[in-house]
Amino acid sequence: MPVPRMPSQSQIRSQMRAAQRKAEQQFERDLKAAQRKAENEVKAQQRRNEQAAQRKIDKWVRDTNRKLQSASRPSVTYRATEDRTLGAVATEAERQAAAHPERRDVFLCHAWGDRQGAAQELHDLLERFGVSVWFSEKDVALGTSLVREIDKGLRMSHIGIVLATPNLLRSLAAEGIADKELSALLATDRVIPVVHGITYEELRDESPLLASRSGLSTGEDTLEQVAVKIANAVRPESD
Repeated sequence: MPVPRMPSQSQIRSQMRAAQRKAEQQFERDLKAAQRKAENEVKAQQRRNEQAAQRKIDKWVRDTNRKLQSASRPSVTYRATEDRTLGAVATEAERQAAAHPERRDVFLCHAWGDRQGAAQELHDLLERFGVSVWFSEKDVALGTSLVREIDKGLRMSHIGIVLATPNLLRSLAAEGIADKELSALLATDRVIPVVHGITYEELRDESPLLASRSGLSTGEDTLEQVAVKIANAVRPESD
């Protein structure tokens, strides 16, 4: 049986140099990968810090604007039932705001047919009086799921406002999107009905549960006065 030949010294040195080069190359690759990872982590942390700082700035701007806007609220007179209802809403809104300061003050539930009419008007009035409003016309981007975005809006708002109009009654009868919003809102105690262009009797015929909630009516106040009362409850002027 032939005896295997031992590698020569030069072959051993050559193999050692090759192994060393391979180890050095692997080390350089590992080092560069670690450096890239560290740089990416630093950049990610910088982005998080910048986003956190921007959120604080945005909140300060929103709060400042609200204080400036709320100063222009006209005075209103409350009825006994409104005082009780809005007092309870104010307590809940304050509790929600303390627990979830990043959320909107109100979610505006309305019929599709009111989106550029009464709902838009109420939204604009509330915003003018310093209230942050989730409103489908501005908060649902084209191409996104309306139902999913509405569900998100409901979760991310302190109080729900239901604008009860003839269009809403028709939507409820047809079990449209507004019916789904209303069902979700009525599962909570954070609802203010605003009756506009209909009576509570008409609302009771279509939605007894909603009609059983004390709310506000433009049969007794203007829409601006209604907006002021909501603003005073969910976003007091001293905020």
